Amino acid sequence: MAHDLVIRGGTVVDGTGAPARRADVAIDGDRITEVGDVDAGGAGRVIDAEGRIVTPGFVDLHSHLDAQIGWDPLMSSSCWHGVTSVVMGNCGMTFAPIRPGQAEVLAHAMESVEDIPASAILEGLAWDWESYGEYLDSMDRVPKGINAGGYVGDVALRLYVAGDASCEEDFALDAEQRAEIGRLIRGAVEDGAFGYSMSRSLTHHVPDGRSVPGTWSGYEEVEDLLGPLAELGRGVLEAAPRYNERDGSSWRVDEEMAFLAGLSKRSGLPFSFNLMQMRSMGDHYRRVLELAEEANRDGAQLRPQTTPRAIGILFSLAANTLIDDLPSFQPLKALDLAGRLAAIRDPEVRARLEAEGADKPVGPFEAMFLMRPADGARYEYGPGDSIAAQAATAGRTPVAHYLAVLDETDGGAVANWPVLNQDFDAIEELLRSPVTIMGLADAGAHATQIMDASQPTFFLSHWVRDRGTLTLEDAVRRLSSDTARFIGYRDRGELRPGAYADVNVIDLDALWLPVPEIVHDFPGGAPRFVQRAEGIDHTIVNGQPFLKGGQHTGALAGRLLRSTD
Repeated sequence: MAHDLVIRGGTVVDGTGAPARRADVAIDGDRITEVGDVDAGGAGRVIDAEGRIVTPGFVDLHSHLDAQIGWDPLMSSSCWHGVTSVVMGNCGMTFAPIRPGQAEVLAHAMESVEDIPASAILEGLAWDWESYGEYLDSMDRVPKGINAGGYVGDVALRLYVAGDASCEEDFALDAEQRAEIGRLIRGAVEDGAFGYSMSRSLTHHVPDGRSVPGTWSGYEEVEDLLGPLAELGRGVLEAAPRYNERDGSSWRVDEEMAFLAGLSKRSGLPFSFNLMQMRSMGDHYRRVLELAEEANRDGAQLRPQTTPRAIGILFSLAANTLIDDLPSFQPLKALDLAGRLAAIRDPEVRARLEAEGADKPVGPFEAMFLMRPADGARYEYGPGDSIAAQAATAGRTPVAHYLAVLDETDGGAVANWPVLNQDFDAIEELLRSPVTIMGLADAGAHATQIMDASQPTFFLSHWVRDRGTLTLEDAVRRLSSDTARFIGYRDRGELRPGAYADVNVIDLDALWLPVPEIVHDFPGGAPRFVQRAEGIDHTIVNGQPFLKGGQHTGALAGRLLRSTD
């Protein structure tokens, strides 16, 4: 039998955690048909994978591509990092259900929470739906390079049923509203949603500063909402949790974990929620892990969701800078990158900026770091790597040093201010925990603030290749079958006969991350950070070669995934 595609001679890491082995992979149509010693004679195409690892496509549990899917078929930057399937609708934020005329409300809520420009959202989506099922139908019609499914979000549900009043802190759903939302959640899952997401985070607000709907909901109210979904007996729960009190002075980890564990046990449904190390909260993450394991022994299904590196706010000369507040920088804000670069190279402008920046406190610069394009992206730092330390070594103020590096790198240097997961020892604890699950890439969100969609590349290069902290087999499992099984993506995340042919061919030794860069490719020319990868030779989606050496082949074989498939 002549196969459509044969990947020959690679080291297959099949996604299950089984030992890596040398094998060929045969693909016919959209499925894998053989893994082993395959006859490549007459094959429509042969990929030589000698010296490469061959893995399943990665499944990213935590994206906010709900808007970008409408105008970007590649769903970048996820696609450049071996991700072949994403989950949308996290943190309670979705665009459905929606009442007629409510598009601006949801678009501005998404902008406020996830830093996706509302103007791009409004321009880039068709808005030809009301129910969540109709939203899925609309997304099914747009071309896609990778696969996508999603949750139905609590914020949209509450705004749909209760309107603006649901943003008030003392608002509570009445019995009729609870029943309606419960029916809508069940209906969304019956139409293809993979579950229900919510936000309890104190950092999530609507544009006027109030917390997003649902933040202050009590346990009994949420339990009522989940009743119809529990009766249905399928679906996954997801949340942005609240571990701290409003004033930030104390923890409420035990209370929050009791809330999440109780909902999981009473509903019988798996529950994933965000977990990172935060210096301001000490070792709260250890308590979360301890309580999650304890709750799971008592019948809950909790999977704290974490990420393999620090989450940092980025600053680029092409968008937001560390000197946006200086008086002499104000006229430069209207200029493009070339104009700004020319301005900081002007001796008079440079002198004014350095003088104005000389009085800036040094403290913040001790927690900020510069990434230079020639060195690639770097995320683990020592005290001597900070802008403040490098400036002192060079005999400059931090602002003068920042400007000098921007000049030296033709404006390409990016400043990184890690705000979460700053401690790599804590990250290692989180990664080693048996209850955590990979996530928090936030693809599509925080367009000019954060770029974490590259986490699979970092995970494999840093924690597997460079540190040897995790085995290759376990790391690939955590990026593929573990996440696929959790969310319910059937026949994905494994290399085996009968599975969908979502496949990566990777040169592990060559994996490398360039520095994030600003592009202006959102609707209306709005800016965003993107980040590519080197070392991922091929990505195949549903049997079709999608990327080769990071370049799009033209194929758009991605699909809208539904829980009903």
